[in-house]
Amino acid sequence: MSTTPRVITAEQDTFLQRAKNFVAAAFFLLIRKSPKLLELHRNAKAWTLFRVALACFGAALVLLPLALWSGYFTALIGLILFVVAILLPPAELESATDRKARELGAQTVISGGEYQAPNLAGRSVQLFISPSHTWALDKNFAPLVVMTTAEIKSLRVEQAKEDWVLHVWWGQHKAEFVYRGIFAERFARLAEESLRQANAAVKSSVLMSRSARA
Repeated sequence: MSTTPRVITAEQDTFLQRAKNFVAAAFFLLIRKSPKLLELHRNAKAWTLFRVALACFGAALVLLPLALWSGYFTALIGLILFVVAILLPPAELESATDRKARELGAQTVISGGEYQAPNLAGRSVQLFISPSHTWALDKNFAPLVVMTTAEIKSLRVEQAKEDWVLHVWWGQHKAEFVYRGIFAERFARLAEESLRQANAAVKSSVLMSRSARA
């Protein structure tokens, strides 16, 4: 049964929080493509050493070029690496997201960008996708919208100025998720692909079940 979207208003994020969210989003995309980095993140000691090494390397890039040959561009790269090392999330043997996904039976968790609703400010969400339902949860794991995965009938990703928007239609409802930043298109298409695959898997399972009964 379809669930009517529920919207929760949010206070405006601070610049620091937005920076942390951006780094976390980029890190999330990176670990999806790098199992070895994910294993490193699960080891507290190794992850701490990695962050310290990254910060030291970044600091070296800032100081050495300026002292030797005025390499301002290299110094800028070093500064970025140093800041990234500070903003990277701490190591966790099991994250709160992992626990929530297990609780919901979600097989895939992907960034949902900002969930948009008429006349209300967007709220950053993650999509927890299971064969039965797809939840858009905010950072406190409060559900902003719940979709029946099998009832998803249309998905579309389109560009809106500098942002990318994922449109989802299911049952009699529609939801929009806006992605911002340099990874916006990639995240939007990853979400679209994940939802499409989950929907197809459910429909395939239903057809196989019906064939078996016949």
